[in-house]
Amino acid sequence: MRRPVIGLALGSGGARGMAHIGVLSSLEKQGIQVDMIAGSSIGALVGSFYAAGQDVEKMKKLALVFRRKYYADYTLPKIGLLKGNRILQLIHTFTYGKKFEELRMPLAVVACDLETGEKVVFKKGSVSQAVRASISIPGVFVPHEMGGRQLVDGAVVDRIPVSVLKDMGADLIIASDVSRVKKTEKATRLSDVIMQSLDILQNELVRHQTIHADVMIRPRLETFSSSAFTQVQEMIEAGELAADQLTGKLKDVIDKWEC
Repeated sequence: MRRPVIGLALGSGGARGMAHIGVLSSLEKQGIQVDMIAGSSIGALVGSFYAAGQDVEKMKKLALVFRRKYYADYTLPKIGLLKGNRILQLIHTFTYGKKFEELRMPLAVVACDLETGEKVVFKKGSVSQAVRASISIPGVFVPHEMGGRQLVDGAVVDRIPVSVLKDMGADLIIASDVSRVKKTEKATRLSDVIMQSLDILQNELVRHQTIHADVMIRPRLETFSSSAFTQVQEMIEAGELAADQLTGKLKDVIDKWEC
């Protein structure tokens, strides 16, 4: 009997998405092979690096030195604070300029058409362009133009793209949810206001939405900011711990499928 095809859904959550790296680290440590990934926003960013062939330990090191100054290219705030050209170049570099067809595993990246509200799922073409679209947080990044569309953050329509993995043929789906709101956060910048507002809106959506994953990993991230890439080591460790704590459940779900 064949083993199940395992899909990993990596959700949105701003800077807290660094915890996804810890989740990937734990799954590797447990010997659980991920066969395909779908990601929204920061989940698309982390997932694309991994699918392109970046080693988890290298991803940890990159995350620890990642700072706003490396991607912040401010523009007059007509439709976004940041042009997004610098982050596009970073994504292109760390995904080795690959197309989806060249990745080591199937990857899906979710974005939203700003005009129609349609969910747009990328599985072909330029990885860096698709991820740039998926991370286009409304008000923070200028929407990304692709194929005559203005595209924004995938979290607007699908914050944890479990259904995308089902459409791709995954037998079992593990989801990583990093969207916990920081309860005591005080906004000091426009980007903070936007990110915290999106956090609240997404949490409200979660209350009315059931995410049908076989295993849901929810790192304890309430004390971390979604807009500041600080305490990255702690966020990665929180992701790893949360996945480690579900080792028994993960292996039980896989074993039951194989029986």
